[in-house]
Amino acid sequence: MKENYTQVNINEWSRGNLFKSYMDNMRIVMSLTVDIDVTNLITFIKNNHLKFYPSMIWIVSKVVNAHDEFKYSWDNDRNLIKWDFISPSYADFHKEDENFTKLVTVFSDDIFEFHNRFMADKEQNKLRRAFVENQPRNFFDVSCLPWIKYRHFDVHVFDEGDFLAPVITWGKYEVEQEKYLMPLSMNIHHAVADGFHLSRLFIEVQELIDSIDQKNF
Repeated sequence: MKENYTQVNINEWSRGNLFKSYMDNMRIVMSLTVDIDVTNLITFIKNNHLKFYPSMIWIVSKVVNAHDEFKYSWDNDRNLIKWDFISPSYADFHKEDENFTKLVTVFSDDIFEFHNRFMADKEQNKLRRAFVENQPRNFFDVSCLPWIKYRHFDVHVFDEGDFLAPVITWGKYEVEQEKYLMPLSMNIHHAVADGFHLSRLFIEVQELIDSIDQKNF
């Protein structure tokens, strides 16, 4: 699938001055962890014979793609660009040798179509123990720690401070007061987003989970 994007004129962009200030003087990554109620999602996937991991990846991908601030990157000439859409780059863990495959499944607005793509990609690459080559460049990072329920989780990208895409992680869900609660974490570069945008993501993830059984796919 073609990777379509628009080049951003920083001087005409409403956030241009803020972007330049952060990139030139203070390259900050914000991180936040919030407990999400995934009870309705668990019911939905059981009723529709889906797996939790690709379904939750779809949930966060759907919300991420709804907002421009999460779709910024750089082209080969180091010009700022905004992708038309971005797809999740995720880790497929292999219990038998405790390694993983890192790959991208192209996003779809339809959870069932995405789930099918995910399962096909997983099967095709199940023997790899590496970052799969020739993956799409329009991606954000997602992973999970299903073994523990944590209070906070932070991932640092050790580059020159110019990785602009979201990094999203979640942990183990557990029953609390008859609800399945799960920690969800997100890191995002402050040059492209603020606390408002970070907070809105969690709010909309919860809203999407709560209404997923009412969606027409």
